[in-house]
Amino acid sequence: MATSKTAQLTDFTMDILGRYMCNGFDEAMHSTDKNAQRLDGSPQSDARPFNAIIIGGGSFGGVLAQHLLYADETNSYRILVLEAGRNSLPEHFQNLPLQSQPMEMWGLPWDSDPKDKFPGLAYAVGGRSLFFGGWSPRLLDEEMDGKWPPNVVAQLKAQYFDEAARQIGTDVTNDFMHGELHAALRATLAAGIMNGKVRHAIPLNQLPLHLSGVGPNPPDELKLEAPLAVQGSAPRPGFFPMNKFSSAPLLMEASRVAQTRSGGDDVKKRLMIVPDVHVTRLVTTQRNGTTAVTAVLLMQFGMEQAVPVPDDGVVVIALGTIESTRLALTSFPNLPNTNLMGQNLIAHLRSNLTIRIPRSALPAGLPQALASSALFVKGRFQHAPNDFSYFHLQITASGLDKPTTDSEAELFKKVPEVDQLDALRQTNDDNVVITIRGIGEMSTLNPASNITLSQHLDEFGLRASVQINRTQRDEDLWNAMDEAADDVAKVFANGVPYEVFDPPQGTPKQIFTLPPTDAASTKLPFGSRRDAMGTTHHEAGPLWMGTLSGNSVTNEDCRFHHVSNAFVAGPATFPALGSPNPMLTGTALARRLGDFLKRPLPQPDPGFQLLFDGRSTAKWKMSTIANQPGRDDPGRFHLIDAGLESAPGTDLGLLYTRIDFVNYVLRLEWLASRDDDNSGVFLRFPDPASPDIHYDNRAFIGVDFGFEVQIDALGRGSPPPGQNVDKKFRTTGAIYNIANQTLDETVVANGAGRWNSFEILVRDNRFTVFLNGKQKTDFVNPDPTRGKADAGSRFIGLQTHTGRVLFRKIEIQGLP
Repeated sequence: MATSKTAQLTDFTMDILGRYMCNGFDEAMHSTDKNAQRLDGSPQSDARPFNAIIIGGGSFGGVLAQHLLYADETNSYRILVLEAGRNSLPEHFQNLPLQSQPMEMWGLPWDSDPKDKFPGLAYAVGGRSLFFGGWSPRLLDEEMDGKWPPNVVAQLKAQYFDEAARQIGTDVTNDFMHGELHAALRATLAAGIMNGKVRHAIPLNQLPLHLSGVGPNPPDELKLEAPLAVQGSAPRPGFFPMNKFSSAPLLMEASRVAQTRSGGDDVKKRLMIVPDVHVTRLVTTQRNGTTAVTAVLLMQFGMEQAVPVPDDGVVVIALGTIESTRLALTSFPNLPNTNLMGQNLIAHLRSNLTIRIPRSALPAGLPQALASSALFVKGRFQHAPNDFSYFHLQITASGLDKPTTDSEAELFKKVPEVDQLDALRQTNDDNVVITIRGIGEMSTLNPASNITLSQHLDEFGLRASVQINRTQRDEDLWNAMDEAADDVAKVFANGVPYEVFDPPQGTPKQIFTLPPTDAASTKLPFGSRRDAMGTTHHEAGPLWMGTLSGNSVTNEDCRFHHVSNAFVAGPATFPALGSPNPMLTGTALARRLGDFLKRPLPQPDPGFQLLFDGRSTAKWKMSTIANQPGRDDPGRFHLIDAGLESAPGTDLGLLYTRIDFVNYVLRLEWLASRDDDNSGVFLRFPDPASPDIHYDNRAFIGVDFGFEVQIDALGRGSPPPGQNVDKKFRTTGAIYNIANQTLDETVVANGAGRWNSFEILVRDNRFTVFLNGKQKTDFVNPDPTRGKADAGSRFIGLQTHTGRVLFRKIEIQGLP
């Protein structure tokens, strides 16, 4: 089915966002076909395959795709994002006006025990990042030490946690939640913890502070600030705050950047997002004794399609944890460690306690207007000496003077958790409602928790089967976490009776009034506040990383052990979960993976210096054309694979740079896409931008005042007027249209699609060209008007003429 080239009309909307953010599968595959034509009818001989295929455009696939696009400064990758859903929401669900959650986006593509309440996947570009609550604390050192590979921990702490925090907005949290109610609750809670009134809370002076802009000696009280992935103020002048983080805007921005950089040419577009395709399996082969992925199979419109993976290509599985594991089990059934895949399934224990305290419990003088607060408590439970499990409490509060017609919308915009709205609406002009959500880690490598392939088929193959169960260690932590929540409730009640809602979320059916001296558990059992397993969207671990293939599934770079080119992005690689929401850690690992995958910059040979560093043309200029209507386009050069590829325009063009030498050795490599491609390397000409030389097309300054080392297998062109110059002096390696040169016709270039090298010696009036290491031509210049050995002719250039020629590793060495 051919993709529409323009925005489509639905019953209600014009799909501008989807059309200009995403591509159809047919468009993506057409852009890789060397035998196809562009829309203007020109050949696509320069087409390249996608060599970074990201399966999943959700939370972490989106972060990875955007970061790899920017981190890959050499433009070595064409990135293809394959997303099972469609583009549905432009940004985070909670940033939009109040509406019902669009349930059409959700699905549960696996089998599990009925008692487990897995919410499933959000099938949409952006995935579950569109809906997550926003709480994104950072892992403590002790939550990782001994569980995560040491070098991964070191890199996360040195760089990637900070980068991820800035990206999602958790490095500055108190710009969003502030005010007198917030300050009062924070001070009350800090005093309670410091006075030992909250069991299992980690003392504040033992915790790190990861906030920016808090001064040299910030108080420990700031460690209670909620790590919310929300910005309340602009990060810099001229910017809007992003409100709550999701990956959808990242993908939207990256897609438009890729489109702009390509000049509207799909063949040159380095990132394409293809929605509504469901990947079913990775095809593999054995290459140099190791498994390698050679194709990605997918289903669209009931038809199986394949995306080839080139030899230098990589595949990244970035689906939800359970679906990533299903795809791994389906694709890699015979690896030496396949038996480990799906083990180590971990998630979070979660409890909810909602209380209502009278305003009399709080300091006097608080305003009566609507106010919100969000606070964070980190806790741990000691099982034995030097043996701890970790949890945290997410505390959200709302105080309301008089309910207004807009109170629901205001709460929706302000409160970090959408599912707490009903409870927080139970405020009135005399009280504050506080919800305390406990999040605790589960034990690793529990044999009773795993993901396997079921015997149930759906339209995409065998479904996953999920089992998740608790250990006694988990039960002990859960009890400790709920005890800490009860203690926090009593700290806020401050010695006066308070109310407990049952259920703790939604509209309460019962409200218990508790005196401050009674434990809440005596009136409201822990079990009634506890969520079922699998409800947190925080599944992690079944493809966990480690240093050895015998006790882990992926290595420290998130690559499958025993597979050369398949990686995983997302919480599936976590060796242990800790208590934090996986968003910040998953974002940090996705950025780290993007940096790992990027290709290195070219390095000069000894004694040489690079004229083009593989990433920037800042020191190069493109020639200009004036006063030639219809022929005023000199073309351009694309940055590809740390090289420069010519893209001809309507007339001759020249990309040029000034060098520091009169005499020199110039080295470069080049590749022609077709046998009839034509380009060249220009030497020793004056500045094409000079106002003293009058040309409409300034590329011809190089033609008339310098010399061209030709690239043209067909030797086309005409001799100068009145001269008889043989065709051989217009072929590759020759000094173009110069008859009095010594030329070895047995030295020829490699054919189209194969790399060649030039080494060009320029000394005084002598020009010598080596093609692929063999001398091709030698020429002594007798013309005093061309190729001058003086400071005014210290320019070299690359030509746009016919077809597309790629140049790389352009380096120079000065000669005496």
